[in-house]
Amino acid sequence: MTELSPLEGKIELPQAELDYWPHFLSETEAAELYTQLLLEVPWQSDRIQVFGQWYDQPRLTALYGEEGKPYTYSGITMNPHNFTRELKTLKDRIEKQTGDSFSSCLLNNYRNGSDSNGWHADDEKELGQNPVIASLSLGHPRFFHLRPKNDKKNTYKLLLQPGSLLVMRGRTQHHWQHQLPKSKKVKEGRINLTFRQINHK
Repeated sequence: MTELSPLEGKIELPQAELDYWPHFLSETEAAELYTQLLLEVPWQSDRIQVFGQWYDQPRLTALYGEEGKPYTYSGITMNPHNFTRELKTLKDRIEKQTGDSFSSCLLNNYRNGSDSNGWHADDEKELGQNPVIASLSLGHPRFFHLRPKNDKKNTYKLLLQPGSLLVMRGRTQHHWQHQLPKSKKVKEGRINLTFRQINHK
């Protein structure tokens, strides 16, 4: 496994468009936002079906969005809460940084290293042909893994620090999968905010 250590800007991987800002939020901003979201977000626990068996999803989630547009992934349909003032301000700030527009934010609460998100691509049809995913990390640092769909042994990892912003765009979701694996060493929590544009006909 190859560890990526970008300072800032483009992450060079074949058939991928990745931008990374390790200090998008200051340490103080990231810590304050983590505590606020942990306490104020109406976190929910869902069950997912994997190979015919039902399991508790190994993380807590919440969806915020505009126009009440639901989002479906892994057999789960989520209906959004209205953006809070703080999340709307954060969305505007990320849009200014990236030059992209977002209509929703899916939040994941990884309570400790036992919580995870398995290999997948954000390629649901309502995200469009070439979705842009802007991922903001808060809380304890966790390794984020990437692998090409056509070469699953060739894996990369990136340590996402609190306050960092990772953006995946272009045809990245066509050619790459990503995951947040379990880690027995991690006892602390992490919150990840993924801003995206949901399109409904």
